[in-house]
Amino acid sequence: MKRDAFSATETILRDLLARRILILDGAMGTMIQQYKLSEEDYRGPRFADFTGPGRELFVKGNNELLSLTQPQIVSEIHEQYLDAGADLI
Repeated sequence: MKRDAFSATETILRDLLARRILILDGAMGTMIQQYKLSEEDYRGPRFADFTGPGRELFVKGNNELLSLTQPQIVSEIHEQYLDAGADLI
């Protein structure tokens, strides 16, 4: 990221923080659990056959993986937080 862009963002954040408390998003894990995702849901087509060296590997619960395999769910949750008044995601 260019230093100029960072400076502009930093300036905006500092200005907002000087005027009010900013609200962050909440517990992603709790929100993800509501979707009751299976191992296959976590894997998606991209990682359907993914295994560890000589062993089966489970990815269910790896919430970061959902950014690649279920981006619509991650987006829905972020939208819910923004609709609830979060300033930062």
